[in-house]
Parts: sequence; C-alpha cells; structure tokens
Amino acid sequence: MPELPEVEALRDFLAERLVGHEVVRVLPVAISVLKTYDPPVTAFEGREVTSVHRYGKFLGLEAGGLHFVTHLARAGWLQWRDRLPDGPPRPGKGPLALRVALETGEGFDLTEAGTQKRLAVYVVRDPRDVPGVARLGPDPLAADFDEARFRELLAGERRRIKGALRDQSLIAGVGNAYSDEILHAARMSPYKQASSLGPEETGRLYEALRTTLTEAVERSRGLAAGRLKAEKKSGLRVHGRTGEPCAVCGDTVREVSFSDSSMQYCPTCQTGGKPLADRRMSRLLK
Repeated sequence: MPELPEVEALRDFLAERLVGHEVVRVLPVAISVLKTYDPPVTAFEGREVTSVHRYGKFLGLEAGGLHFVTHLARAGWLQWRDRLPDGPPRPGKGPLALRVALETGEGFDLTEAGTQKRLAVYVVRDPRDVPGVARLGPDPLAADFDEARFRELLAGERRRIKGALRDQSLIAGVGNAYSDEILHAARMSPYKQASSLGPEETGRLYEALRTTLTEAVERSRGLAAGRLKAEKKSGLRVHGRTGEPCAVCGDTVREVSFSDSSMQYCPTCQTGGKPLADRRMSRLLK
C-alpha cells in the first residue's frame, strides 16, 4: 500500500504535469471505484487543475472549486501516460479502474490488482466531505508537529505502539511498512504499550518517525510514478525482509503473521534478543 512518502512523491509528480491543464474526460471503467455521485464524476471535466494535495495517504486534485480525491488502498496504483490510447477504455477483467485525460492527450490511469476492490475515488466540494479525510489525525511531517504534540497524542493510549502508529485518526499517513521501519529505527518492540513510554523513549520514537519519513520522501522525490514501488522496497530495512540479516546488527529479521498482514522486526535491535510470539504460526506447527 502506498504510504505517506509515496503519496507525497505522487503529489509532486502530478503537480508538475497537471497544474494549468484542463481535464477533458474522467472515464470510470470499474463502477466500484466511485464512492460519490453528487456531484457526478463528470463534473470534474472541463475544469483546469489548480493544485494537487496530499491528505495522509489520500491524493487530491483541485479544479474549479471541485476536488477529485483518491485512496489507492492496498493494491491500487497510478500510471502516468504521455499519450493515452485512442478511444474509450473497455470494461473487462484487467486492472484498469479509471482514466483521467487532459487536453494535451496525456493523462493517468488508476489501476487495481487482485480481487479485493478497495481503490476509491471521490468527487466532492470539500476534501473533508470524504469520511477518511475528515477523520485524519495530524500530518507527522507538518511544521507544527513537534515532540510535545506527539507526546499528547500517545498519552492514555492503551494499544501497542505498532497499532497506534498505524491509526490514521491518530497520525496520518503511516501504514504497515513504515511503522515497522520507524520502530526498528527507534529500537522499540512493536508490542510495547504506547502509554508506557517514558520521556526518553517518546523522544527516540518521535525522532525515528520524523527521520524515517523525511528520508523516504527525499529518496522518492523526483522519481517517475512507475519507479516509486521499487524505490520504497529498496529503502526498507526490516519490512518485507523476513529471514534476511538486519542491516544494523546482522541478526535475522523475523516476522509475526496476522490474518491479512504481517510485521517484521529485529530481535536484537528491538526486543532484547527475544522472538515475539506468533500465534498464527504456532497453530500451524501443532
């Protein structure tokens, strides 16, 4: 799933190519992608794009008082085309979900792989009309997101810190991959209770949060949309690297599996050398 750094890079990429240009067609291919109907998606046609925004993991285009907002979900992606194919796209079994065409003949496709159709597109008068945007917590890279505010957010949190970091209503933009990376950089167990963090631990986690995301944004800045997935994967130290040596200490990166996801961590760096219980794997081995 694209997270804050990739969506920020997409925002930069699209701003260079869309601002000042007219949207001539918005062509839904998979009706399931549309989450609003008033105004209709066609209302975005004939308007000039004036800005491109990021709201957490949501991407938004503004044109003529309307906002086109999309969430790429787990298997969605944006593919830029210097020249769109002639003729309308045909509905079928392919990954294409929606196409946006400019007056220049350029444009982009929104695609989604797999069978779980979670890619979402909204056309609204205000981004806060999108429920997922309205409930977002603060952006962790905002200038006013300081350590004191971070400490306030975690005060009273009874959840494990991994879950707290991923909660979009608490902090916007961090998902499964970067929460693993942040906790590894902070040398902190993903199972640690958020409310139990002391001042030194909170400071260490705040620094890891800001540094990890800032560095990922910088690595992605200026890359074409098609290269962002590979860049994200290459920059990850623990997430998706089960069985590989930790880049910091050389210990083997381990995994905890859940029903629809998994997390990776380094025992030496994060849990005092002790592997975390993986109940799902334990059941399989019985």
